[in-house]
Amino acid sequence: MTDAQKELVSRIEDKYKAIDQNPDVHLEGLVWANPITYWDYILPDALLGLQVQRTNQPDEMVFIMYHQINELLFKMILWEINQVSNNNDVSAPFFTEKLRRISRYFDMLSSSFSIMGDGMEKEQYMKFRNTLTPASGFQSAQYRLIEFASTELINLIDYRFRATIDRNTPYEHAYEHLYWQAAGKDHATGKKNTLIRNFEKRYKSEFLIQMVGYNTTNLWTKFKQLPEAVKNDADLIKAMRHYDFTVNVTWVMAHYNAAGKYLGNAEATGGSDWRKYMHPKYQHRIFFPELWSKEELENWGNNV
Repeated sequence: MTDAQKELVSRIEDKYKAIDQNPDVHLEGLVWANPITYWDYILPDALLGLQVQRTNQPDEMVFIMYHQINELLFKMILWEINQVSNNNDVSAPFFTEKLRRISRYFDMLSSSFSIMGDGMEKEQYMKFRNTLTPASGFQSAQYRLIEFASTELINLIDYRFRATIDRNTPYEHAYEHLYWQAAGKDHATGKKNTLIRNFEKRYKSEFLIQMVGYNTTNLWTKFKQLPEAVKNDADLIKAMRHYDFTVNVTWVMAHYNAAGKYLGNAEATGGSDWRKYMHPKYQHRIFFPELWSKEELENWGNNV
């Protein structure tokens, strides 16, 4: 055995002894283990078996796969955000790099809407979309988690109710006044449509837990907790602003324009008034409001 091999065995022994494991057992396990393959590691057979059409329209497959790709990217975004949220000693370079990664994912999402916008026949879409009712892309739970993880709840509250809500407001009450409730709730009567009811039946309890968890660990709160010298880092501020604008204007408008190409003035599959719900100038979805000037805030979404 070479010196290098002896050192490697010693490091393996140290690793397993540190967690009260017998190194010999793990070394013997390597003798019987099968070599890894691409298909064992990436599991393409499982992944490629997840596309199930509900109609005989070929372009429905484009629609399904596109949204599944979105969900994978959302998972990557949450993975990066949580590395900041769960870090108690965040440096400016670390924070900036994570934001840049997240923004690249959203840049990819923004540019990818041409896959749907130019990749489906309108006639086919208008046929298979009716089989999707009352489902809607609105019901992406991961996207809601990204919002909770990015900013304080007050910035996700419907602007009509923000003056009545503060940090002492019960989470249940705040939840009922999140901006996206406007997509399927009559705030005058409190009645919710099927879109919202189905969504809440599946995810509300998890959302309330995550709202509590991200209350002090969301990106905006983590930023405000940083030392002044770190908060004033030019690259970090630039990355924060880019992320905010990319998510809440660029990506939203790419989605908005793609929907407009197919829907015109029609309702979304979930029955929402999607134009007013989605357009940033109506809801003023802004993750990091203090990083924008008064003029920028007032004109949010007006020039796109």
